[in-house]
This record gives sequence, C-alpha cells and structure tokens, in this order.
Amino acid sequence: MSTMTQTQTQTTTGGSSPTALADPVATRGPRPLARAAVIARRELFSYFVSPIAYVAMILFLIACGLAFWQDFEPGQPAMMRHLFDSMLWFLCFVIPMLCMGSISQEWASGTIETLMTAPVTDTDVVVGKYLGSMGFVLVLLAPTLIYVVILAVSATPRLDLGPVISGYIGMVLAGSLFVAVSLFCSSLTRSQVVAAVSAFAILAVITIVPWLVGAWATLGDFWRRVVGNAVYARYADFSKGLIDLGHVTFFVVTTAAFLFFTVKVLESRRWK
Repeated sequence: MSTMTQTQTQTTTGGSSPTALADPVATRGPRPLARAAVIARRELFSYFVSPIAYVAMILFLIACGLAFWQDFEPGQPAMMRHLFDSMLWFLCFVIPMLCMGSISQEWASGTIETLMTAPVTDTDVVVGKYLGSMGFVLVLLAPTLIYVVILAVSATPRLDLGPVISGYIGMVLAGSLFVAVSLFCSSLTRSQVVAAVSAFAILAVITIVPWLVGAWATLGDFWRRVVGNAVYARYADFSKGLIDLGHVTFFVVTTAAFLFFTVKVLESRRWK
C-alpha cells in the first residue's frame, strides 16, 4: 500500500526548511504478526478441503472411541487416563500426516515463491502455518469432549474433572510440540512423504522409544533420568491431574525451538 507524505514549508528567520508531516495511520504499519493471522486462516481453511485431513480425523476418532471403552467399564473408577495415553500415541501418527504438506507442498508447487515475494517475513509464514495447524488440531480434539460428557452423566462416583482438564492441557501442549516438529520437517524437503516419515521418526525418538525403553528395560540412574524427562513422562503427569510448571516450560521451549529452526530453514532457502 502506498502512502502519501504531506510537506509543509515553514519560513524562519534563518531561512526556510521543509518539514515532513507524516500521516500517523499510514506510517504506523501493520500490527505485529497481523499477516501471520491471514496465513493462519488460509492454512486452517486448507485442511477443510483436504481429503487427507478428513481421513486422518476419522481414523483418529475411531481409534479414540475404541480406547475410550477401556475407561468406560462397569465397576471401574471414572477416569480418562487410558484415553489420554492412547490419544498421545495416535497424535504421533496423525499430526505428521496433517502437516506434511504445510511447507513442502509450497516448495513443490512453486507457490512458496509467491508467498516469499509478498510483504511477509519468514516468521509470519511459520507462525501463521503453526497457528492454522494448531487450529485444526483443536478441531480434531473437540469431538472427544463427548466422552467427558458420557462419563460425567453415567459415572458413579462422579467424574473428577481436575485430571480431565489438566489432561487436555497436556494434550494441547504435546500437540503443539508435534505440530512444530512436523512443520520443521516439512520445511526441509519438497516431498510430503519424506516430511511425514521424518517427523514421525523424530516424534518416535522423543516420545515412543523412551516409553518402550522405560517399560521393558532395566536402566541405570542416568538413563532413568533421560527417560523421565522425555515427552511421554512429562505428559503423563498431566493425565494424572498434575500441572507442573517445569513440564509446561519444557513443551513451550521445545515448541518455540522447532519453530525457530523452521524460520532459519526458510531464511536459508530464500537465498539459494
């Protein structure tokens, strides 16, 4: 958008000098990350026209429905720990599928060049795609709230909502990290398949493998501490009703780190 600057000439005793009177609205510029919000809306809308997104959503909800029956057994305490544990594993597969084309498809189709030549920064692109993807993850999780309603209505004794709320907080934090990892992998390649496989590999290393090792192997003190600081161990406390500031910090910092790495990848590829 072009802006006009009005110039007024003031005469003084020492001579005349032009003074620029800038329009404060015109020179204010766009609000911080305003363009990221536009990209986020575009990214979120793209999921609703993607067959892959619908397939992933259906498979995720079917799997969650099957897992829910482990928490919905007569005579058992009303809780959702089994469902929350299962949802984490499902998201390890689903989120790489959802985000595999977020940036790699832009590279493959050439639309990234149009996006990069627009008046947006690399940070705008990454943050916008992250927010759009997280929006769809929240849409993905929303139908599972029906299980909370079912347990709240039918459970005796009454369902304790504390672990449920903290469990969903942990799920959103873990999903945020998974989205950031998947966007980073998507920025590295033009192939959506390679992006999905590499994202799942990273998520497996930081989530699934430590859990398997901790469950099946005898570990020394050092490796027990490593496993205890992995994603699943930190996430599991949320499903127990514990909100630890250290766990929250871990998810926020690691998410921000992978988003930062993604920005740096885009910056490096911009000048190639």
